[in-house]
Amino acid sequence: MFLSIRSLSVAAVFSLGAVLNAADNPFIGRWALTIPGGGAGWLGVEEKDGALSSSVLWGGGSVVPTTSTKVDGDTLIVIREQKNKEGKVTTETITAKVEGDALKLTTAKKNPAGKAMGEPAEFTGKRIPDVPPAPDLSKVKYGEPIQLLNGKDLTGWSLIKSTDNGWSVVDGVLQNRVSKEKGKHFGNLRTDAEFEDFNLKTEVRTQEGSNSGIYLRGVYEVQIMESFGKPLDSHHMGALYSRITPSVNAEKPIGEWQTLDITLVDRHLTVILNGKTIIDNQPVLGCTGGALTSDEFKPGPIFLQGDHTNVDYRNMVLRPVVK
Repeated sequence: MFLSIRSLSVAAVFSLGAVLNAADNPFIGRWALTIPGGGAGWLGVEEKDGALSSSVLWGGGSVVPTTSTKVDGDTLIVIREQKNKEGKVTTETITAKVEGDALKLTTAKKNPAGKAMGEPAEFTGKRIPDVPPAPDLSKVKYGEPIQLLNGKDLTGWSLIKSTDNGWSVVDGVLQNRVSKEKGKHFGNLRTDAEFEDFNLKTEVRTQEGSNSGIYLRGVYEVQIMESFGKPLDSHHMGALYSRITPSVNAEKPIGEWQTLDITLVDRHLTVILNGKTIIDNQPVLGCTGGALTSDEFKPGPIFLQGDHTNVDYRNMVLRPVVK
């Protein structure tokens, strides 16, 4: 397997070597977070040349580096900063104590003037076990194919939240149509069934400005985006959102049907876009933004992001891995 340096995300590069120092510093490693409000998050802590650094995923968005990371006694202190449109900085201080494979954390925010924003909030984390070696995909066995789209209606699918529904089936195509109206909040669509490891094949057609995603087990987002002709990026078509950048460009122009062949086995991901392997059996280091949960070890649905823009899907077939 050839792995170009560009195919590694910030989070992947960040993780290298973390295990070597875990015995000396119990905070080093990768942590699945349940952030205040119940959303999915992720924290990675690394030590290199005697200095600590960290990256974090907070609900939606991307995995991003933090501003500072240090240990004071038995407490990890992580600072992250966010700028608003005017360039003013909000500061968030995350503190954590470790108990075995669990973290107890607290977050407190200050506005640009240095005043507290609300009350501190408590939340939890759980250590993520090391990713196993890459599986031999030639030896993986699959069960009978499951047709996820019947070409007629939304049977077998449900909105994740009670929001406006832009999803419908027209001429055999599952399409999402979003209108930018005040008070309208369009929803994500999920399968009623839940799955573990699998191979998923489907076709997708982007519209102008399409920004969607296919969430595997509700945890990992394979990005669907109108990015034809754009540079390689971990936020473009076929990427594992903000984590793994495609190795080559394989998008088709807007309005053309594109094929996706996605395999998830033992926390390793393969994505074949329009017949080209763009992610080749690479390790997945944690959940992605917008995940339903940070727990990577339980079954979950396929869910399609529908709260952003218009997009079309058809011929979606899943074959579960047989253990």
